Amino acid sequence: MVEFGSETYAIFLSKLALEFDDRVRLAPDGEGSSAEAAVIALQYHEGRKAVAVRFVDRPCEWMKRT
Repeated sequence: MVEFGSETYAIFLSKLALEFDDRVRLAPDGEGSSAEAAVIALQYHEGRKAVAVRFVDRPCEWMKRT
């Protein structure tokens, strides 16, 4: 689940073994195509990991929907 998102960036919690500059795909619930993003920051705190990503191909249009 994305905690914060914009057309260019997203922040979410993850249990995956992600590192800086790894690539991930984010997809909306329901309709919409997935978007590729690169990890730009990681923060570890009490066994949890927050991941910040930047969309690489183009702005993510479905991220701005409410």
